[in-house]
Amino acid sequence: MAVSKKRIWGWMAFDWASQPFYTLGLTFIFSPYFATVAADYYMAQGTDSGQARAQAQSLWSSGQTIAGLIIAFTAPFLGAWADRSGRKIPWIAFFSVVYIIATWMLWGLTPDGSRLVWTLVIFYIGFIAAESALNFVNAILPSLGTDDEIGRISGSGAAFGYWGGVLALFAMLLFLAENDQGVTLLGIAPLFGLDPDMREGTRSVGPFIAIWFAIFMVPFFLFVRDAPRVKGAVMRGGTVLSELATTFKSLFVRRSLGFFLLSSMFYRDALNALYAYGGVYARLVLDWSIIQIGVFGIVSAITAAIATWVGGLADQRFGPKPVITATVIMLVAVSTIIVGMSRASLFGIPLAQGSLIPDIIFYFCGAAIGGAGGAVYAASRSMMVRHTHPDRPAEAFGLFALSGKASAFLAPALIALFTWATGNVQLGFLPVIILFLTGLFLLRWVNKEGDRAQWSVSS
Repeated sequence: MAVSKKRIWGWMAFDWASQPFYTLGLTFIFSPYFATVAADYYMAQGTDSGQARAQAQSLWSSGQTIAGLIIAFTAPFLGAWADRSGRKIPWIAFFSVVYIIATWMLWGLTPDGSRLVWTLVIFYIGFIAAESALNFVNAILPSLGTDDEIGRISGSGAAFGYWGGVLALFAMLLFLAENDQGVTLLGIAPLFGLDPDMREGTRSVGPFIAIWFAIFMVPFFLFVRDAPRVKGAVMRGGTVLSELATTFKSLFVRRSLGFFLLSSMFYRDALNALYAYGGVYARLVLDWSIIQIGVFGIVSAITAAIATWVGGLADQRFGPKPVITATVIMLVAVSTIIVGMSRASLFGIPLAQGSLIPDIIFYFCGAAIGGAGGAVYAASRSMMVRHTHPDRPAEAFGLFALSGKASAFLAPALIALFTWATGNVQLGFLPVIILFLTGLFLLRWVNKEGDRAQWSVSS
C-alpha cells in the first residue's frame, strides 16, 4: 500500500525538531559550557586545574550513565505496551511535553555553578524524554515503505535532521552564544538584551531548543497517525510482560538479531560517548571557546547531513551492513587520533607552542564523526527494520533502545575511570576504541538481510 508523502515528511519532522538537542545541547553548546562551569566550580573549591577538569568530565559521565540505564530498562516495556495498545502518538506527545519543560529549564545554570547538579539532572531528564520519544518514532519507520525503501527513508530523515541542527547552530552562534569577549560570531552582543557577563546568550540554548522543538513538531502531529487499534485487543500488564519475556527468549534462537543487538550495543555506546564528550574534549584539552566549538559543530553537522544522505543511498543499493562496517572502521581511526593528540603533542611528537595542527586535525575528526555517526545511525535503524516482527515494531525498537543503552553505563563509567586513573582527559577516551572494535567483531555474525522474511513466511 502506498504511503502518503505527507506522512513520510511528517515522520521526518521529528528528526528536524529534535536534532538541536543533540547538536546544541549534548555536543557543541551546552555540554562545553557545563564543563567550563563545573571545572571553574571545582577550582573555586581548591582543586587544581587538571584534576578539576577531570572531575567535570566524570560528573558529566555520571549523568549520562544513569540516564542510559533508565532508558535501557524502560524502553522494551514501553514499546511492548504501545504495540499491544496500538498507541504510539500519545507516548510521543507525553515525552515531548517533558522534553520541552526540561530543556527550557537549562537556562538556570549560572556561571557560579550554584545549580550544577540540579541542571545536570534536568538535562538528562530531557535526554531520557528525547530518547524515549525517538524509540516510538523509530517504531513507525517499518510502516513507511518496503525493505528496499526503508534505508533511503531512514537516511533521508536523519540527514534532514542534521540540516535542522546546522540551521539551529548557525542561529545560536550568530545571534546568541557569546565568546569570552561577550560578543557573538557576528561581533555583536547577544540579542534581546541578554547579559554576556552572566552568559545569558549561551544559557539561552535551553529555551531555544524548547521553542524549536515545539514549533517543528507540529507537522509530525498533523500528518502522522496511529494505525487503527485491533478489535479485541485488551491491555493487561501481565500479558505485555509475558509477550516481552517470549521476545527476549527468542533472541537465543534468532542468531542474527541477537548478534546485531549485541554488536550495536557496543558501537552505539562508543558513538554516544564521542557525541557527548566531543565538545567537552575541545574545551578541556584544546581550550577552545564556545564560539570555536560551535563553528566546529557546523562543520561536523554539515558533513553529517551530506554523509547520512549518501549513506542512505548506499544502504538502498548495498544494504545496511556494509554501511555500518565502513563507518565503524572510520570511527575507530578517529578515536585513535583523539586519544593520541593534545595541545602539546601528537602521538608523542612534540608540537610547537601555539601550533594550529591540533585544531586542524580536530576539525577533520569532527567532520568524520559527524559523517560516520549519522550514516551508522541511519543504517542501524534500517538494519533493525530487517529484524522486526511486522506486528510488534515498537517492542522491537524498544529492544533496539535497550541494546543501545543496556551498556550505556559502560562507556561513561570507563571514561570516568580512565580519566580519574590517568588524570588525563584524552587518555580517558581509550575505552571508546575498545568498544568500537568489539562491535565491529560481533557484526560478522549478522545476516545482511536480517531475519524479517521468516515472519512473513510463518504468518
